[in-house]
Amino acid sequence: MNIDNQILFFLSAIGVFNSVILGFYFLFFKKNKAISDLFLGLLLLALSTRIGKSVFYNFNPQLSKTYLQIGLSACFLIGPLLYFFVKSILQNLNYSFAKYSLIFILITISVFGFIFPYKENPEIWRRIIYYSINIQWFIFIVLSIYEARSIFRKLVTHRNQISYQETWILSIVCGVFAIWLSYSLSRYTSYISGALTFSFSFYISFLLIYYAKNKTSISVISKEKYINKIDEKLVKEIQEKINLLFETRKIYTNPDLTLSILAKELNIRPQLLSQFINDNLNKSFAQFINEYRIEEAKRLLKESAQLKIDAVGFESGFNSSSTFYSSFKKITGMTPSNYQKT
Repeated sequence: MNIDNQILFFLSAIGVFNSVILGFYFLFFKKNKAISDLFLGLLLLALSTRIGKSVFYNFNPQLSKTYLQIGLSACFLIGPLLYFFVKSILQNLNYSFAKYSLIFILITISVFGFIFPYKENPEIWRRIIYYSINIQWFIFIVLSIYEARSIFRKLVTHRNQISYQETWILSIVCGVFAIWLSYSLSRYTSYISGALTFSFSFYISFLLIYYAKNKTSISVISKEKYINKIDEKLVKEIQEKINLLFETRKIYTNPDLTLSILAKELNIRPQLLSQFINDNLNKSFAQFINEYRIEEAKRLLKESAQLKIDAVGFESGFNSSSTFYSSFKKITGMTPSNYQKT
């Protein structure tokens, strides 16, 4: 292998190596693991398997057909894992459905691979399987983007308001899309371009996430230590405006409500509203809005017994059942069903 190929191999493989380490970290070593960490760890390992196959095959065409089969099989998991990762961060995930879906995919590709192994059916894998992978992968990318559409909209309209978790979603989705695009265009470029794109996307994504984390930390500190306090008279005026707006229009039941939208409705600056909520009420915006939504849910649970509990959550402004249940229990100390019984 000449020096040019050595450099190319290093640049292609370094992303795979670090992705494997990070995947195991999220799966086994991260403290206070969330469900999203599980899906992210599995996603990184699935990508590493696929990209690793490309790297070794590019520099060693005699690579075992079994490993080629494993590498392509892993592709069927990339799209679903990306989709479930996005939904888990947005707290809009049905964990049982996700788990059984992944088990079904694993069983299906294992059985198919046993009946039609790559070694004996290379044309099936190079054509039918390869194109099926690209189509399935793209469909789940589109579904992930749709699921996170409000975040992508915010990227265009209110870029400075993107949170740390939203940066994770944007970085991972865009990175996976870049890798898919690179492999889809590989017939016009180089086969190794997918691996190089993966290495590039991997490091750019985590640089953006690191930047967002530091920015969030600085933002939290600034929220805790406002130099200029809001005048008591203005505090009273803001509270009265909020009370009037919430009583007459119940704007908190809008699941897409943001601090900017609320500030516009109140005809005050977003920075002033943020300071009022953080400094004077000692709450985050999400906590502030969810308390009103829970009060609305409690009213509906008492007065509208015909409504299903999930419907109560949506009527109150929550965009997912899991968020509604967790918020309700956190604020009231009991589940919605237990509250309705009492």
